[in-house]
Amino acid sequence: MKVQGDPAHPVTRGFLCAKVAKYLDRVYSPERVLYPMRRVGPKGVGGDGASPRLGGSETRPQSDKFVRISWDEALDEIARRFRHIAAEFGSEAILPYSYGGTIAALNGGSMDRRFFHRLGASQLERTICSNCGEEGIKSVYGIKLGTEPEQFRHSKYIIAWGANIHGNNVHLWPFIEEARRQGARLVVIDPYRTRTAGCADWHLPINLGTDAALALGMMHVIINESLYDADYVARYALGFDQLRQKVQEYPPQRVAQWTGIAAEDIVKLAREYATTRPAAIRLNYGVQRSERGGMSVRTVCMLPCLTGSWKELGGGLQLSLSGAFQLNKENLQRPDLMSVSPLRRQARTINMVELGKALTELKEPPVKALFVYNSNPAAVAPNHNLVVRGLMRPDLFTVVHEQFFTDTTDYADIVLPATTFFEHKDLQPAYGHYYLQVSQQAIEPLGECRSNVETFRALAQHMGFEDECFRESVDAMIDGALQSANPWLQGIDRQLLEREAHVRLNFDPACVGTELRSVQAGRSPASTRPATGQGPGATQESSDPSPFLPFAEGNFATPSGKAEFYSEELAKQGLDPVASFTPPEESRHSERARRFPLELLARKSDNFLNSSFANLPVLQKMEDTHVLDLSAADAQARGIQDGSQVRVFNDRGEAVLRARVNGAVRPGTVSARLNWAKLSSGGASINVLTSERLTDMGRGATFYSALVEVEAFCGRERSGSPQPKS
Repeated sequence: MKVQGDPAHPVTRGFLCAKVAKYLDRVYSPERVLYPMRRVGPKGVGGDGASPRLGGSETRPQSDKFVRISWDEALDEIARRFRHIAAEFGSEAILPYSYGGTIAALNGGSMDRRFFHRLGASQLERTICSNCGEEGIKSVYGIKLGTEPEQFRHSKYIIAWGANIHGNNVHLWPFIEEARRQGARLVVIDPYRTRTAGCADWHLPINLGTDAALALGMMHVIINESLYDADYVARYALGFDQLRQKVQEYPPQRVAQWTGIAAEDIVKLAREYATTRPAAIRLNYGVQRSERGGMSVRTVCMLPCLTGSWKELGGGLQLSLSGAFQLNKENLQRPDLMSVSPLRRQARTINMVELGKALTELKEPPVKALFVYNSNPAAVAPNHNLVVRGLMRPDLFTVVHEQFFTDTTDYADIVLPATTFFEHKDLQPAYGHYYLQVSQQAIEPLGECRSNVETFRALAQHMGFEDECFRESVDAMIDGALQSANPWLQGIDRQLLEREAHVRLNFDPACVGTELRSVQAGRSPASTRPATGQGPGATQESSDPSPFLPFAEGNFATPSGKAEFYSEELAKQGLDPVASFTPPEESRHSERARRFPLELLARKSDNFLNSSFANLPVLQKMEDTHVLDLSAADAQARGIQDGSQVRVFNDRGEAVLRARVNGAVRPGTVSARLNWAKLSSGGASINVLTSERLTDMGRGATFYSALVEVEAFCGRERSGSPQPKS
């Protein structure tokens, strides 16, 4: 078998990222979970709950920890335990936990949601990754849309704002290189010297969590020097007068004190961005992983509205394009089943960022059962020590549906074998381009692996659920997802997707403006006629489609229909209805910095996908995860040498890492990379240092708002040990 990119795809164009290029190593790994397993030994990574040493951890089950059982035995036990827990504590004592381990319409969220809705289980608020940024962009545009990647080739000025394109958005990179060959300038705003920053024409290292201040400082210059598009603003924006007044509070000299970027550089950046046309911003989700992340995204999203760059081919901004797809989630997830659950109402909701609190503090009822799939919370959830303390509870019944024996399976009572996307069929929307496709099953499931769809279908049967939706076929579920009021799906059905490798959404330039609010509201607009080179005809055989410029003539999906520099919705939430900057509670500008003076960037690894792929030897060789980047000034002040062992700590936990002093970060910032806890030094994930504090919008995770101290390590290894809570 061979894995290769589709050369006819307009965006991926025949090449794969390093992760997917090695996907067969994942599918056929000897460490795959292939059969249902029941725990027979104590919970914990060392068999007795002790943390392993690096290199001594197990990514395969040991006979004294798990025994193989049949699927019927596993499902019977799960059903029996669920019934018992629901009878004693109520069905809300059962909690599902999932996110993006399998990103697709069906296996990402369909039969599983039906099952837990029908069961009456607690609902999960899935906000750990992108919800804060989504709320930020929608506060200005009303919908998650943006510049399609193909248009970046036409840009003359590109800002990669918190976006490591060369490492994590590799299919956009050729379009940027094409633009640069034609004279475009690439500017990177990032606290870390990423691979993209190393390739840029200009890298502006910024202090963590201060992006809103920088955007406000840029707008101060653009407005005061009359570099904005007055006609576009007058026609298509709401609240310009309030914005003009607000930015007077953010002169470049003041912004420089927060951001660490010189005032003259802020002025230069603002002028170049506003006067070089077309200019595009590639904004990524790292910006919203700080305490005021929603406001940061909001302010950056104002910039192309202020300059009118949405009018231009190669202008605008891209954060996420997923708002264009609008599949029928009601058909897929069946929230109406909650009305026939034992509760006869909507269940309580638990935020996934606060898993540690949910497992250790929540009452009425307490969480007594946890079903984990599409996620590895023992690695990715913040405040790792508290999460592990909850997972270690002897009275917590935990089921994990997984492809590998991860950090989370170390605390599971039942482990179920999961398929990879090679082993099941699914419908694949996107968030980085506007093409929809069906991914066909390529091979039979290995061992006794089952997809999420089939697992929850079978579990529903064992629970005695007789609702017809649990017998719906995969093809029927895809059909139901495509039965959407979204006009951009008109003419796209499963049969077309099965014939064509990819199908572009059905954009119609003649009516696209009137469609935006209709799409967001799930209503069909007056006109949805397909245009030449668009929609279902715009497959690999057709000519290049017409460019999609969603906001060229305004028509934003906000309540006002305009780009909202002033938002009544934010005012109702108690937030600044225009924009503002307040330093995070954990930042160099806070009182807490007296104890822990260094800002931690707990960044993603370039060659892993969050915690996925972290266990593959071929990718481990490409990634150095056991290091702490720190500046020469911070190292010298602490007597730390490049390559020496250091202890990085705060009052939530600690980790022992190897110091790397190479100029990747500026003074006051340190950086370490996410990895599995049991594959890390001392068994400590970097998330021992992060908190469960939620973001200002969208109740997301604040991974990048964490303060630490660092010292030379010269004693016993205590990594990961819980510290007193502040």
